[in-house]
Amino acid sequence: MSTQIHIAITRRIKPGHEAEFQSALRDFLKDSFAHTGVHGATMLVPAPGSSSSEFGILRSFADEQEHNAFYESALFKQWQERIKPLTEGEPMHHRLHGLEAWFRSPEPPPRWKMAIATYLGVLPVVMLLSLTLGRVIQSWPFVLGNVVFNACVVALLTWIVMPLVTRVLRGWLWSAPSHK
Repeated sequence: MSTQIHIAITRRIKPGHEAEFQSALRDFLKDSFAHTGVHGATMLVPAPGSSSSEFGILRSFADEQEHNAFYESALFKQWQERIKPLTEGEPMHHRLHGLEAWFRSPEPPPRWKMAIATYLGVLPVVMLLSLTLGRVIQSWPFVLGNVVFNACVVALLTWIVMPLVTRVLRGWLWSAPSHK
């Protein structure tokens, strides 16, 4: 049985080259889907008005073999050469497990904290959707209703709720345990 691989990559971009890097990354992400084992890729950009120069890439592969093949491919090597003048230092790679994709950082918080933060995001989303969308789709066939409902839950969590939850809980999520 193969296991899907999820990787978070962080790149520091030279000042003044952010737009050029973002355009190059967008092209590279599109091209990378031609590689058979690539199951997903997402660009993470600094928040508007942020002074951060870090861009992130979340990438998923079918398995370890496809992961290795991608990073050894001519496409990836061409990408590395294209962005060399735009970046500072080496990229940081971090393998993600489970919920870690929502908790992007070089070192994710403990899993129990990720579980609590996720619960705090899921609970209001499911309750709100149950009271609103749930009433609308109540008469729909069971499978269709669940497909629509769960797609809305995932979309809200991915693009709105979990980024907000992780920002609000940032100090707690990444705080070091006190040893008194």
